[in-house]
Amino acid sequence: MLSAAAIRAVCRRATTTAAAAVASSTSTSVPALFPVTSSSYHWKKQTTVSSSFVFRAPRSTRYYGTTGWLAMPVKTVDVPTMGDSITEGTIVDIPVAPGDYVHEDDVVVVLETDKVSVDVRASEGGRIVEILGEVEDVVEVGSALYRLDTDADKPAGGNPPSSTKEETPIPTPPPEPAAAPSKVPTPPPADAAPAPPAPEKKATPTPPPMPAMEYVTTNLGPRPERRSKMSRMRQRVASRLKESQNTAAMLTTFQEVDMGNFMEMRHRHKDEFQKKHGVKLGFMSVFVKACTAALQEVPAINAYIDDETKEIVYRDYCDISVAVASPNGLVVPVLRNTEFMSFADVERTIALFGQKAKDGTLALDDMAGGTFTISNGGVFGSLMGTPIINQPQSAILGMHATKMRAVVDEKGNVVARPMMYLALTYDHRLIDGREGVTFLKSVADKITDPARLVFDI
Repeated sequence: MLSAAAIRAVCRRATTTAAAAVASSTSTSVPALFPVTSSSYHWKKQTTVSSSFVFRAPRSTRYYGTTGWLAMPVKTVDVPTMGDSITEGTIVDIPVAPGDYVHEDDVVVVLETDKVSVDVRASEGGRIVEILGEVEDVVEVGSALYRLDTDADKPAGGNPPSSTKEETPIPTPPPEPAAAPSKVPTPPPADAAPAPPAPEKKATPTPPPMPAMEYVTTNLGPRPERRSKMSRMRQRVASRLKESQNTAAMLTTFQEVDMGNFMEMRHRHKDEFQKKHGVKLGFMSVFVKACTAALQEVPAINAYIDDETKEIVYRDYCDISVAVASPNGLVVPVLRNTEFMSFADVERTIALFGQKAKDGTLALDDMAGGTFTISNGGVFGSLMGTPIINQPQSAILGMHATKMRAVVDEKGNVVARPMMYLALTYDHRLIDGREGVTFLKSVADKITDPARLVFDI
């Protein structure tokens, strides 16, 4: 509600306006304004002054008499737009109160969002009629925030205090200099102060070189672009990888492995191996067999989460998926029951899948299922990476390039050894860090000493 002083001021202003209108109109009566009890602050007019001054009130408004209403100019200000993605804000501060006069650009309400803090300022001067909210209230963009009487008289005492405050500091400095003349010796240090500005002037010559950069032009030449439609396989791969990121709580752990012993053994027996089995002995067979043995030691790596039933499914067989690059994209054929396969069986099956991938004859059954995946980015020279789990599996092993690096052997000597980084990405929802690290360390130990695979240790 308005204060009594504000009501009297409005009455005086309305009476003056009406009287001036009467002087220039054909009517002879002067309006008498009387306040009516209403939250909208309307005023009753008993006699008609002129048709141009009659403001009709809505039917729901209470009034006395039959003539009409003269409404006070009250403007409702809404919550402003604060950003494309922001739909609401919280009132954190209200510097003014109803009845206070605010000037243009004064802060009326302070809103806070999850991105910015916004000061809602008055678009014009006026007296605050009502603030439609309290501190910590949540208001939506576009809703009414406060009401402002733009026709209220500006307080006469508002400006003088500010001017007097500005004048008061001015007289104070003169007395201080008046007392200072007796202490004339103090200015010498002030004379020494002008010395520092000299280096600042010396520093100013540095900006001139900057404009020279504006005249430097570079001929970029042609910059063509081309577009190609995504194949259905590429679309499916992209969908599966993104689904995996959105579903699993992926965590990657790393381990380095010494490839020297296996490379030496492979070098000694590769010719006999190829002569007997008709296929080359590569790295994949030893990694498949090492992972198979480690999966049997740590069953959680070979399990998966059934989201529909909220159960963990443990599989007692090992179907290892092997990532193979094809002309149309990445394919992941599956080696079935690797626990019963020999080194030769693994190498022969991988070679068959590789040929099918090149010819484009891989069937859906060749890629369906799988309990664990091995990705060999080392064939492309990758030093280290974090592979993405192939859903609904729970883990994937990433192989990388073998590089000669300096390591310390068992005798304390620094020697050059062929080393490879291994990366295991696993679903932390199911697999704990202890199980993930134990599995990866077991694989590394079996590769470092292939005799462990022979003796099943």
